[in-house]
Amino acid sequence: MIDLREIRSVTEFQRNIKEYVGKLQEGKSPMVLTLNGRAALVVQDAESYQQLMDRLEKAETLAAIERGIKQAEAGQSIPLEEAERRLRKKHGFSR
Repeated sequence: MIDLREIRSVTEFQRNIKEYVGKLQEGKSPMVLTLNGRAALVVQDAESYQQLMDRLEKAETLAAIERGIKQAEAGQSIPLEEAERRLRKKHGFSR
């Protein structure tokens, strides 16, 4: 969640970059940077960003699995051999 108290201009961020980098690393909360009074960037520490990307990847994987299960339950699946044949043809692989 973005803390609305952590909105700064790009100029202010540049002037005080060491201070803000320390805050970002310590607080683990993203900061919104504005340009001409409008939100332009979101910055955060690398560890928090990686955790966010890991959670997103897990959520996307679970959603894909759920879609696959629903398709299989609806009879929209194909035998493994057919899927393998199609993939080999599509990607130019032979046995």
